[in-house]
Amino acid sequence: MIKRNAYDALVRLAEQFPVVAITGPRQSGKTTLAKMAFPEKRYVSFDDKNMRELAKSNPGDFLRAFPDGAIIDEAQKVPDMFDAIKLIVDNGGYSPGKFILTGSSQFRLKENISDSLAGRIGLIKLLPFSIDELKEEGILSDDAYDYVFNGFYPPLYDSSKHYLRDDWFENYIDTYMDLDIKDQINPSNVNAFRKLIQLCAARSGQMVNYNGLSSGLGVSAVTIKSWLSILEASYIIHFLEPDSNNLGKSVVKTPKLYFVDSGLMCYLLRIDSKEELMLDDHKGAAVETMAVSELLKKRFNSGKKSNLTFFRDKNGFEVDTIADWKHTFAIEVKSNSNTEKKMSSNVRKYIDLRADGSEGKVYYLGDLTCELNGVQYVSWKDWGK
Repeated sequence: MIKRNAYDALVRLAEQFPVVAITGPRQSGKTTLAKMAFPEKRYVSFDDKNMRELAKSNPGDFLRAFPDGAIIDEAQKVPDMFDAIKLIVDNGGYSPGKFILTGSSQFRLKENISDSLAGRIGLIKLLPFSIDELKEEGILSDDAYDYVFNGFYPPLYDSSKHYLRDDWFENYIDTYMDLDIKDQINPSNVNAFRKLIQLCAARSGQMVNYNGLSSGLGVSAVTIKSWLSILEASYIIHFLEPDSNNLGKSVVKTPKLYFVDSGLMCYLLRIDSKEELMLDDHKGAAVETMAVSELLKKRFNSGKKSNLTFFRDKNGFEVDTIADWKHTFAIEVKSNSNTEKKMSSNVRKYIDLRADGSEGKVYYLGDLTCELNGVQYVSWKDWGK
């Protein structure tokens, strides 16, 4: 069982908040993480119809059967449970880490959390495996394109199962559409929504063109914005907002769109092998998608907000990612495997413009992390560290 880097942050939050919720995309390992971190807690799944009916009949009495708390999986399937948890938390004295909540339907889970448990709950976002987690487990291969192409969803790395990549992703999308989307949009728009996911895959790493997507699908730009917010809320895509530090320049105001998992992106693009990917026009975007995802995992696994933006001015000068963390890092992502000074030109220019001690990094596909001309070249094996 691969230890998750979010383990420490989850335990840290559980030492402070009476309730902790683990959110994230389907099949990212939320339940496994909860059981790993709290093996002494009783585990309850509302996928079990009998357990679900018991909880619905009297949520308060149901919870009192677990005086030491519990891990409650698929908690969103009993909405009244959240008010019952609130009453127990408010009236039972301070008891950090009493209830750990997980669920596959992010919309319902988040809605119930915000309605009933605001101020009482710690939240942690769990994305699929990171490069660092596979490296620590000793199972990281030497070919970066294995991961750009296949992605990082845990079931694809479970040696006790024998999933074929394409079959697994096909089922993943079908399940997502059936269980998460059909009650969020008009049923007549299901096919258009599915097509939108494919269009987004072809635009990962690009600024969002709402009108272009609108005309391509035959729905309004307002609808496109609404649907994209659904994809973001369910961790299929992520937006990077433009950097607000305009350095005296006129900057763009439109966010960039990224898939959360490059493997799912490649599947939707109908790329059949890593060799085909290496010759595909989307190769650079797929590599950049994986790099941004690793940065997101680094922050989310620490229980922190992403604080990632990008910089682009009206003249087209761009830096792929700006990480405003303890220090500010300007990061360029390249699909090259060799270090070249010209790969860091935008990073160095941006740092000179800021003149505030910001650091430059180039994420590339080589095996050696090193410094060249004041900029750190970071091997793909160290992305997210």
